[in-house]
Amino acid sequence: MTPAPFLEVKKASVAYGATTVLEGIDLAIAKGEFVALLGSSGCGKTTLLRTIAGFVKPVAGTISVAGRDVTRLPPDKRGMALVFQSYALWPHMTVAQNIGYGLKLRRQPADAIARRVAEMEALLGLTGLSRRKPAQLSGGQRQRVALGRALAIDPEILLLDEPLSNLDARIRLSVRHEIRALQRRLGITAVHVTHDREEAMVMADRIVILDGGRIAQAGTPEEVYNRPVSSFVAAFMGAENCVSLAGRVTGGHFAIAAGPTNAPCTVPLAGRPLVDGPVVARFRAEAATLVPADDASAKPEGTLVLSGRVESASYPGGHWRHAVVVGPDTVLVDAPAAFAPNTAVKVCVPPQALFLFSPAGAETAKAGPSAYKSNKASELAGA
Repeated sequence: MTPAPFLEVKKASVAYGATTVLEGIDLAIAKGEFVALLGSSGCGKTTLLRTIAGFVKPVAGTISVAGRDVTRLPPDKRGMALVFQSYALWPHMTVAQNIGYGLKLRRQPADAIARRVAEMEALLGLTGLSRRKPAQLSGGQRQRVALGRALAIDPEILLLDEPLSNLDARIRLSVRHEIRALQRRLGITAVHVTHDREEAMVMADRIVILDGGRIAQAGTPEEVYNRPVSSFVAAFMGAENCVSLAGRVTGGHFAIAAGPTNAPCTVPLAGRPLVDGPVVARFRAEAATLVPADDASAKPEGTLVLSGRVESASYPGGHWRHAVVVGPDTVLVDAPAAFAPNTAVKVCVPPQALFLFSPAGAETAKAGPSAYKSNKASELAGA
């Protein structure tokens, strides 16, 4: 039996005037779970977070916490705390005053506030900084103060609106691990908005990918990375290389037909709702192998082999990244050594790294909409 969700969004829709921003969102989050809302700008992830927090009212649907409907409650009555992207610290207040601000609004006794602030400072590595003001702190320290202010009121749910986006890359790596470790230690339920795929992967128990105000896929980091349900999700999770192929379903396999730039091969169907005809093939730059065009070595069964020509090569660190022209398309492929421009090559993609999708709607007609979705994602997120 699936346990009842702690935080649940049911059929929620949000509109600004005639513009629908969220449509029919179903999302169920377990107590103590860390969920990342991932998507590009304008997909609706921040609107969903603010709807959960109570700053945005849905035109349809409900929000509930532990079975209690909070849809029409104000933010301060929901048992949640929100850490803003800008941190929103009071510049004229000290670290201690900022952390204790929510407790002061709740009219807690001064000695109780002082004890709680000291606890938060110790927990977040801010001891000794009580009297400093935000302008005297580093970006990482300001982020910790904002987190301390949110945690001081002992919320049931912690909401994080891209709190790391203002930090430089080096600090961001350490702070995101600190937040995750803290969330696990406290056992708090957390919802984190980000546009950074890697950030979502390393921090979250489950990732919810939004596109155009709808949930495109929900699942564990491993599920959404290795088993994307659509071409959009595959591209968003790093499989940006895209080529058009054709083939047919045969038993439990999909036979890719020979084309102008590819040799025939057969790959396991692996539950993918493919149908006969054209397919979109996606793969990641690091998942393919680049070899000279005259390479005659045997390839593992099911490997897709594309013929192309190197357009350029660059060195991002640790490998060479090649832009390879394959028919009308250009794909990126990593290799340990550089191939000279204009070199004829083969791009070899193993079957486990190849994501195939029938044109939109074709797979639904034959296999149904949930054929390639993870059971957990369907049960918990309604995706």
